Amino acid sequence: MNRYAQDFPILNQEVNGHPLVYLDSSATSQKPFQVIEAVEKYYKEYNSNVHRGVHTLGSRATDAYEGARERVRRFIGARSEKEVIFTRGTTSALNLVAHSYARARLGPGDEIVLTPAEHHSNLIPWQQAAKATGAALKYLPLEPDGTLDLNKAKEAITERTKLLAIAQVSNVLGTIHPIRELADLVHQQGGVIVVDGAQSVPHMKVDVQELDVDFLAFSGHKMMAPTGIGVLYGRESLLEGMEPLEYGGEMIDHVDLYESTWKELPWKFEGGTPIIAGAVGLAAAIDYLESVGMDNIHRHDKELAAYALKRLEEVEGITVYGPRENRTGLVTFNLEGVHPHDVATVLDAEGIAVRAGHHCAQPLMRWLGVTATVRASFYLYNDESDIDRLVEGIRKTKEYFGNVLR
Repeated sequence: MNRYAQDFPILNQEVNGHPLVYLDSSATSQKPFQVIEAVEKYYKEYNSNVHRGVHTLGSRATDAYEGARERVRRFIGARSEKEVIFTRGTTSALNLVAHSYARARLGPGDEIVLTPAEHHSNLIPWQQAAKATGAALKYLPLEPDGTLDLNKAKEAITERTKLLAIAQVSNVLGTIHPIRELADLVHQQGGVIVVDGAQSVPHMKVDVQELDVDFLAFSGHKMMAPTGIGVLYGRESLLEGMEPLEYGGEMIDHVDLYESTWKELPWKFEGGTPIIAGAVGLAAAIDYLESVGMDNIHRHDKELAAYALKRLEEVEGITVYGPRENRTGLVTFNLEGVHPHDVATVLDAEGIAVRAGHHCAQPLMRWLGVTATVRASFYLYNDESDIDRLVEGIRKTKEYFGNVLR
């Protein structure tokens, strides 16, 4: 167990009689004591609604909630707190952009550019926006290893491109896409870029100004924070021109019987009681991540992925998907003759948690020519011994299903 694993109480247990090896952080990460205690402290000491009461608990809760917003702003390099919108997660953040930005601005003849590797949360909202506006969907071609060729991207992104939606890191292939270069291409044509940062923000330094992105969406639960909290970053100039998606308390300025006006940014997009405890936990998670160092986390992830690729190649009958270089901390594979769900079931019997299925990326599965895959994803609490356990578990899977080791 590495030195950070001791901060995660859930890892100190056995599953099916074996010490737990958690290799499913791309689905959701585990939470350190520091985050758990921060959320517990909120509920024990100053649980109250925000922006409403003038009493002491309400003031403390409001300070913590808005303090979390400032913490996020610094973490991603946004210019202003007005550019940080709290959401339920990446999915709700992307839907907000698709509804409030895209549907109000696109029309016939316009194009929304995507890749076949997108998570469903960064695909279906744009499908629906295209249907609602008459805009067309257009897909950047993937290279055989799942990477993008910038020359081909330059040909595909034209004056008709009003919006490019792309994940910075593929949740299946681990591919790290060249976001700054893509942003430059889109901006040269007068379009905007929307980045799904669900798999990148938890694992590497992401600065929205350096990347020059227009929108960035990410989730707290993948970066050691509680479930149910996420962030939409948007350029202030773009957010100012967007209408709210949800209406009700907290987001209003003035309400009359027939007309209402909205609060200023960021609150006009945060109708109702917000996810206060989640924001408190997110701030604590950022503190933890920065105490380790995002560059250190990224380096650790890449080293584990490289080690995993090396070890998996020792197992006959394994097919690993995605690039061998320029990838982050996950590996996706299949074992010849064994369904991915069966692989995951046997691994679970050995105390090893992995993900099996289409990973909310069915078009990518079809592009790979498979129906499902097994994914092992890593974080700072994993080390090489976890990879060794994984490979040992895969060998046992082969034995269980009658394959002969050579």
